Amino acid sequence: MQPPAPTRATPRSALRCRVGLSAAAAMVLSTSTLWGATPATADDNPTAVPSASPPVEVDPNAPGLMLGDGATLGDIRVLDIKSVVEDLGGEERREDTNVDITFALQAEVLFGKDSAKLSGEANARITAIAQEIKNQKATKVRVFGFTDDLGSEAHGDVLSKQRADAVSGVLSPGLPNVTFEIRGYGEDYPIADNTTEEGRKKNRRVEVTFQRDGAS
Repeated sequence: MQPPAPTRATPRSALRCRVGLSAAAAMVLSTSTLWGATPATADDNPTAVPSASPPVEVDPNAPGLMLGDGATLGDIRVLDIKSVVEDLGGEERREDTNVDITFALQAEVLFGKDSAKLSGEANARITAIAQEIKNQKATKVRVFGFTDDLGSEAHGDVLSKQRADAVSGVLSPGLPNVTFEIRGYGEDYPIADNTTEEGRKKNRRVEVTFQRDGAS
């Protein structure tokens, strides 16, 4: 009968090496989590059970949610919301708010160059605005004229007032119960850059503003 084959002992140095590698691997796994590595989720392992965190409870009586001594809530306010609609050519723009409506017509569609004489197209546009004033039951209408900054300031003031007068002259016959406020502001209150022709064209305008029906 032959004796069993002798078992070869593992050297101590090899054991120390394996233990060291295992410890290093554990350290890498733990530090990767600390350094921001994304932990495994249920999507990574479909059989994993997701951990549900309990909802955060809010104490309604917490001091941080209370008004200070003597403090009161302000009055309720309705925020003013503005809606702006402009045609493709930018010749006419309508602005609606909770309080009023403003139509802005570029001077080029109403008048000739450096003129306060209304064109044939102008009457149709102004008549449409008059109908909207009737629909809103407005009793006061503001008609303001504006120019660009070319030419003298005095000339712009006169021309803008003449243009506002011309527009109100078409509006007023069909609105006998409406009070008109007419002003010419010249180059004041530009709505675009006066250093470009495109901007100056927008600034040359007449604005018609009136209150919305039911607004207080």
